[in-house]
Amino acid sequence: MGHRGRTDKEEGRVPGSSPEMLSLSWLLLFLLINNAVAQVDDDFIGLGDLPETFPSDPPEPLPVFLMEPEEAYIVKNKPVNLYCKATPATQIYFKCNSEWVHQKEHTVEERVDENSGLVVREASIEITRQQVEELFGPEDFWCQCVAWSSAGTTKSRKAHVRIAYLRKTFDQEPLGKEVSLEQEVLLQCRPPEGIPAAEVEWLKNEEVIDPADDRNFYITIDHNLIIKQARLSDTANYTCVAKNIVAKRRSTTATVIVYVNGGWSTWTEWSVCNSRCGRGYQKRTRSCTNPAPLNGGAICEGQGIQKLACNPLCPVDGLWTEWSKWSTCGTECTHWRRRECGAPAPKNGGKDCEGMVLQSKNCTDGLCMQSSLYQKSSEGKDKSDFGNSLAPSTDDVALYVGIVIAVIMCLVISVVVALFIYRKNHRDFDSDIIDTSALNGGFQPVSIKTARKADLLTAPPDLTSAAAMYRGPVYALHDVADKIPMTNSPLLDPLPNLKIKVYNSSGLVTPQDDLGGDFSSKLSPKLPHCLLDNSDSTMGRRTQTQTLLRTRDPSCTALGSFSSQGGHLIVPNSGVSLLIPAGAIPQGRVYEMYVTVQRKDNMRPSVEDGQTVLGPVVSCGPPGALLTRPVIITMHHCAVCDGQQDWLIQLKNHSQQNQWEDVVVVGEENFTTPCYIQMDDEACHILTETLGTYCLVGQSLSAATTKRLKLAIFGPVTCLAMEYHIRVYCLDDTQDALKEVLQMEKQMGGKLLDEPKTLNFKDSTHNLRLSIHDVPHMLWKSKLLAKYQELSFQQVWCGSQRNLHCCFTLERFSANTVDLACKICVRQVEGEGQIFQLDTTLSEDSQSIDTSLLDPASNITTLVGPNAFRIPISIRQKLCGSLDAPQTRGNDWRMLAHKLNLDRYLNYFATKSSPTGVILDLWEAQHFPDGNLSRLAQVLEEMGRHDSLFPAATDH
Repeated sequence: MGHRGRTDKEEGRVPGSSPEMLSLSWLLLFLLINNAVAQVDDDFIGLGDLPETFPSDPPEPLPVFLMEPEEAYIVKNKPVNLYCKATPATQIYFKCNSEWVHQKEHTVEERVDENSGLVVREASIEITRQQVEELFGPEDFWCQCVAWSSAGTTKSRKAHVRIAYLRKTFDQEPLGKEVSLEQEVLLQCRPPEGIPAAEVEWLKNEEVIDPADDRNFYITIDHNLIIKQARLSDTANYTCVAKNIVAKRRSTTATVIVYVNGGWSTWTEWSVCNSRCGRGYQKRTRSCTNPAPLNGGAICEGQGIQKLACNPLCPVDGLWTEWSKWSTCGTECTHWRRRECGAPAPKNGGKDCEGMVLQSKNCTDGLCMQSSLYQKSSEGKDKSDFGNSLAPSTDDVALYVGIVIAVIMCLVISVVVALFIYRKNHRDFDSDIIDTSALNGGFQPVSIKTARKADLLTAPPDLTSAAAMYRGPVYALHDVADKIPMTNSPLLDPLPNLKIKVYNSSGLVTPQDDLGGDFSSKLSPKLPHCLLDNSDSTMGRRTQTQTLLRTRDPSCTALGSFSSQGGHLIVPNSGVSLLIPAGAIPQGRVYEMYVTVQRKDNMRPSVEDGQTVLGPVVSCGPPGALLTRPVIITMHHCAVCDGQQDWLIQLKNHSQQNQWEDVVVVGEENFTTPCYIQMDDEACHILTETLGTYCLVGQSLSAATTKRLKLAIFGPVTCLAMEYHIRVYCLDDTQDALKEVLQMEKQMGGKLLDEPKTLNFKDSTHNLRLSIHDVPHMLWKSKLLAKYQELSFQQVWCGSQRNLHCCFTLERFSANTVDLACKICVRQVEGEGQIFQLDTTLSEDSQSIDTSLLDPASNITTLVGPNAFRIPISIRQKLCGSLDAPQTRGNDWRMLAHKLNLDRYLNYFATKSSPTGVILDLWEAQHFPDGNLSRLAQVLEEMGRHDSLFPAATDH
């Protein structure tokens, strides 16, 4: 207390030290000494002795407090005032914590009550924060008012003064919950510690909950909120708010979602049997709509379809029995026979037999004379009766037979003459050699024409009828001594004498032109084994090329003609390309090749549980074309491969039987596998010598297995209606998947509302949850009942459903509202998430996100010859000649593969004639279109192969 810590004796006077009080004090001391009577109040020990009564005063009542000091709180640094009022009172003072407050710190007012005539005294003091904080001890700071009168003293009640505060942290905050319909919900809240104790109220979507207005809510004495029976309208954000005179605190928001589990409807009636005859089935259905699952509620368990075997009786058509024996010849020169429709008889609505039950004919060969009436009736009754009187005679029959034989002989003679003339006219072949006996061997006709150099040079290459095209004129040599067997294949055994030798324009036989036995065996069974061009095959090739261009989507197909110099086919903005290395196409041949992305659902492989399609379905061709070194197919994938064995990745091939077959498992290649796969972070490169249709399928091995999703949000470019639809796509993270959606949305009149984002999606069986937030409720309202939507885990993981998306529908209150700002959150339950900040304008001239997604090579689809490769051909030949040969130091092609991180399976490169060439081909595919030759030169320098460095390579 500082200056109040001194007693009144130390001051030399009592608190009210006027001259009158000093005389009274001396008088009191005299009376105490003489009478040895002391009435001392314990509270005045050490403060000066004051009397309770004065003999000189008339009797007065004890003071009565009209106002006593109240409990007070110091807020921040603001002092508080304590008041008290008593009557009758000659003096009134405060003491705090058993110590008198100095008179200077009092404000005392005195007046006389008009009614009673008694003196009313009022006192007040000011208490500061510093005074309260300086008190040490178990008790709080307190003050008490003491009033004197001639009858004695009266004390007021103690008033405590405390420093008010409210801590920031709640002792317990409410937690969000997902509850079923009509379930009781308990949200607990323990407010922060504070003085005075905080008052608690609950907010539902920022509106105060009043249990008096909604009796479904109940707030307990310990501040917990109880929802007695959860309703769909109770799906909301709940906040606990604590406040006192110092501050106001808000807890974290707890989201309560009231879900509805799905329930089955009643079964429909059984359908009719799907088979009209024989074994079939009938079915009945029910739907999960009673009620439908809502807000993530469980879907119905069990089957929605029941089938029941049925076997309706088949209709049996009637058939005739055998004819009975002829009856005896009757008096009318006829006999009869009959049959029955009973083998079998018609049943179950089958058809009756057609024809006659009875049959009659003349039984005397016309010797029996019958009446005319009977003859006519017999003819009308049975047209098969041969015994009537109009039957031809024996001479007439002989005449008819002769005429028929003559006609037949004339026809035979005519056919023989025609064949003779045909053979005579076709002895001159017009310089064409057509061996029709080849048809007997299952081959198309071989046509070898005389030199027509202009036709051969201008004709486009044929991929359907032959795997080769010869540049120079060809001649058929009839000299038996110079004949060379065309093939040793047993398929040509029916043609033992067909032997052809082919020359090029230089007059020399080249290895590529020698049609040995291996050539025929390597051709695809689908390709006709025509060896040379003619006008018909040329037209067929053009027709096939035009058909391919018509049937393929130009935006996902690249097409070009390539020779032995190789080249590159690129499908723009799809991450798909086909690299044809130099030398892959045999010398002297030209192939018209293509690569395309298959977007039809029936071309995608079906997947089992735990499997997912990791990339696009890519076709390249022509199928069955002869290749002398592997080409490289590049495609994007969405698997997250971080070095752990979380994936089992398979390459599948679409066979001629329209079935998907396993080709190879990544990491399990051996000498018998037909291809090799290099997996990069975002792309895979398939080295193969077999062109066809391929797809990458992944099998999850653990719950940590992760695939990448690409999230893209679209809305309409313009919106004249009151409703605005926001479409959120969840795609596999491949360039082609996003490209397809961009093309589709462009046709629909949509625009991209924010930059696409990547989300890692784990094989945790948890769904993908999408929600919309911060919608300006004064301008827009959401038409969804719940705060979020969910895509099932299986839908997202398997990747079989293309363009997977969901839609949020907002409705504006006024047509004048043209701006929309909100947030969309996409996250996997108990997993990663992404938040999109949308800020768009519903007008056509608004700026949209750039959707070009163009890279430097996006407008290039075909590169032919040396310009398709970063490494010049001369440097490539030097590298292959230097690194292909094994080195004792190990700095050969194997170290090059190691330096370029291509050494996962070296045996594949070892089986090739030039391992270095294949490694460089793979490097070209990996780093297209901007491969860093300086980095490649640095690798060679690190290998210590200074003889292989190419200083001018960077200028290429």
